[in-house]
Amino acid sequence: MPYCCQCGKAVGPADRYCGVCGTAQPPPAGGAWPDTSTNTAPHRPQLDVFGNVNSRTASILCYVPWFGWIVAVIVLASDRFKRDLETRFHAFQGLYLFVGWLIVDWVASPVMRFHSDDFGGVGFGQPFARAGASILNLLIIAAWIVMMIKASRSEHYRLPIVGDLAERSVAEQRV
Repeated sequence: MPYCCQCGKAVGPADRYCGVCGTAQPPPAGGAWPDTSTNTAPHRPQLDVFGNVNSRTASILCYVPWFGWIVAVIVLASDRFKRDLETRFHAFQGLYLFVGWLIVDWVASPVMRFHSDDFGGVGFGQPFARAGASILNLLIIAAWIVMMIKASRSEHYRLPIVGDLAERSVAEQRV
C-alpha cells in the first residue's frame, strides 16, 4: 500500500491527493495517472449496515414502535435496497406511521386535552379527552404490531391512507 509523500499516512493506489493532508501524490509507477475522463466514479467501499440482514427482517424492523423510523431511513438510503420495492414500501409505510404517531402525540393529544371548561364554557372534560388521545396512540401502536406480523409473513398489506402514501412514494422512486 502506498503512503503519502508529505505526511506518511496510507493512501490508495489511485489516489491523486492525500485524504489527510491534501498533498498531491506522485503518479504511480507507470508514469501517468489513469484516464478519468469517462464518467465512471472510482469504487469506494461503503458502509453496509444491513450486510447480513435479509429484506424480510429489514421490513419488520421498519415497524418497531418509536425506533423503526431510523431503520426506515437507513433502508431508503441504502444502495442494497434500491431495487427492492417491497422493502422500500415497508420502509415508507413505517416512516409514515411514525409521522402519524408524532402528529397524534404532539398535536392531537394536546388539543384533545384542552377543554373549554377553563374558559367558562362547556367542554367534554379531561377524562374523555385523555381517553381519546390514548385510543389514538393505541391504534397506531396496534398498526405497528399488525404490520410487523404482516411483514414477517411477507404479506403486502396496505394500511388505509398511510399505505396509499407509501405506494405513491415507491412508484415515484421507480421513475
